[in-house]
Amino acid sequence: MRAVRFEQTGGPEVLHVVDTAVPDPGPGQVTVDVAYTGVNFADLKARAEGYRVPALPYVPGLEVSGRVRAVGTGVEGLAPGQEVAALTAGGAYAEVALASADTVFALPEGVTPRTAATLPTVLPTAHALVHEVGRLRAGETVLVQGAAGGVGTVVGQLAKAAGARVFGVVSSAAKAEYALKYGYDEVFVGDAFAEDARRATGGRGVDLVLDPVGGDTFRAGLAALAVFGRLVSFGNASAAEPWRVGQPELYPGATTVSGFSILTLAQTAPRELRALAERAFRTVADGTVALPVTAEFPLAAAAEAHRLMGGRTTTGKLLLRVSP
Repeated sequence: MRAVRFEQTGGPEVLHVVDTAVPDPGPGQVTVDVAYTGVNFADLKARAEGYRVPALPYVPGLEVSGRVRAVGTGVEGLAPGQEVAALTAGGAYAEVALASADTVFALPEGVTPRTAATLPTVLPTAHALVHEVGRLRAGETVLVQGAAGGVGTVVGQLAKAAGARVFGVVSSAAKAEYALKYGYDEVFVGDAFAEDARRATGGRGVDLVLDPVGGDTFRAGLAALAVFGRLVSFGNASAAEPWRVGQPELYPGATTVSGFSILTLAQTAPRELRALAERAFRTVADGTVALPVTAEFPLAAAAEAHRLMGGRTTTGKLLLRVSP
């Protein structure tokens, strides 16, 4: 089968198409004939920095849609030929992907394979940020970093459906224009978002901040919180030193900091992840959420997809088309 892998970390040019063996599912595993693969920022960090790469050479990619090819022993409820979406532990930039059966999901009715490839990482992450971890309530305010990205696009819609007032943070006016179409009441451009958020809330601050960036952005997010506010960290795109927060930061406003990683949850609590994903997928099936595919590339052009995403100009979701 064809796959895209890298033998050393570096720029997009280290990605190469290779011929490699088709994986066989072990106990509790499933292989999927891939139709589409999602492109995520974590893939870029894997390629550039070795993020979550156990060994080289490595085939990146965390999510696919397609049809079940084969199932290992002990797998129930999944059968060859069934249309599914799957979260993988890497290896998704390939014609056949291997996944734990716990993270393979039958497609909701009416969801196409192209749409399904956008779901496995983004939808459960966004749902958890708004509901399970963020615990957003009607009438509250939320500030979302990366409002024009895949997670940000979904969070805006989920938060609005929950009855919140939704603020976003982006890096350009074009991204702000995009985000305003997906649930955001106001979108701030640049680094002065803490002051912008306090201005927009009459000096009170926001009830919930969602931060995938870390570093200075994390600290500014804390400054944007209202009394009793919550901040959820779900990434460290800045590659800053791991954040530390304690009594001096939390006690004055009785604020809370939480964290979420879908990849970690898949390892530590797969049953909870499955229940979370099922709740999240229903929001697409019932029309609450739409996640536009804004760029699509053939598998062999994975490097071009990485260049585009790495330029920080993209909105919505990027896909690799693997098979018709």
